[in-house]
Amino acid sequence: MAQSSYGRQSDQLSNLKDKATDQFSRVADQAEGVANRVAEQGRHASEGMQEVASNMKGALDKSVEDQPMATLAMAAMVGFVLGAIWKS
Repeated sequence: MAQSSYGRQSDQLSNLKDKATDQFSRVADQAEGVANRVAEQGRHASEGMQEVASNMKGALDKSVEDQPMATLAMAAMVGFVLGAIWKS
């Protein structure tokens, strides 16, 4: 009788171990999926930022060529606002 009780406990422990292993595998797969989605979103965001920076550079170059004084005044104003924000 002691032997069969030991056998049932061993089977229960084995089943619990299998369930825990399966659950851990599912969680690991889900975490990997989330990490892949986040990495993909980061790549898309980076590409978008590079495009915006490129467009901004082109616009700034054109502005400097066409209206250098207005561009200088705008840069000074942006610097003043950033300085005021930084100080407060």
